[in-house]
Amino acid sequence: MGLKVAIQMDPIEAVNIDADSTFRIAEEAQARGHELFYYTPDRLMYREGRILARGWPLEVRRERGNHFTLGEEVEVDLADWDVVWLRQDPPFDMGYITTTHLLERIHPDTLVVNDPFWVRNFPEKLLVLNFPDLTPPTLIARDLATIRAFKEVHGDIILKPLYGNGGAGVFRLDPNDRNLSSLHELFMGINNEPLIAQKFLPAVAKGDKRIILVDGEPVGAINRVPAAGETRSNMHVGGRPEKVALTARDCKICAAIGPVLREKGQVFVGIDVIGDWLTEINVTSPTGIQELERFDGGNIAAKIWEAIEAKRS
Repeated sequence: MGLKVAIQMDPIEAVNIDADSTFRIAEEAQARGHELFYYTPDRLMYREGRILARGWPLEVRRERGNHFTLGEEVEVDLADWDVVWLRQDPPFDMGYITTTHLLERIHPDTLVVNDPFWVRNFPEKLLVLNFPDLTPPTLIARDLATIRAFKEVHGDIILKPLYGNGGAGVFRLDPNDRNLSSLHELFMGINNEPLIAQKFLPAVAKGDKRIILVDGEPVGAINRVPAAGETRSNMHVGGRPEKVALTARDCKICAAIGPVLREKGQVFVGIDVIGDWLTEINVTSPTGIQELERFDGGNIAAKIWEAIEAKRS
């Protein structure tokens, strides 16, 4: 049975159809006979008790430069739809948070993926705090003296914005670094949010593993190797994807976190593992589907849709 599927995402004209996970999700939905509707987050609204969106019927195709067709613009009541995908990229700011509050009002009668209540309460760099035995030494603080003391203990650290994404604003501060005060001043001038610091893991030179979980179960992984002279392994800052298998430690991590993700309605999740350590649990807009499908030859998007269809049946 075909489902009515609305996708809340960033402007579709800008997506890279060879890498974008949202495009792949839409492509698979269309292949399975589901009806697609697309809108951007700024077109989501609450009006007199209803959660509405202004957007377009959507058709996608794997043609560079001609990858979508939109129907006539229309306003829809999202309570009439079977599934709404929450897929815009961070920043995880008050605009993003407000969309989770609005979409929460129609969930679970309309299945919102991922569950917006827990997306709001489980941002990527905070959910890992539930699993301290699986993570490297971690600090969340705003005070410079506290961060400096953490660095003195661990020597070599990574410092990054708590609600950042995509490798933006990520700095390695080694034992000889003298820039902590300047970086702290820079960050504090941008916003009043805390920072997150973690002990630097030398194993990142061999790659930062992205493991994809569907409804709490691991379905595969890719390894993202930093470019020469770079600490960050994110693919859009030059990281190189490689085929990789799950290790026993990876499976142990997934077994520990999987039941929590399933219970909280996090259908599509990407976790980051460096060496033996879990560093992030990405629930807002995880990526990696297309790279994993190319390496493993499987259909990860189909597994995601099978999980959703089972919840809607």
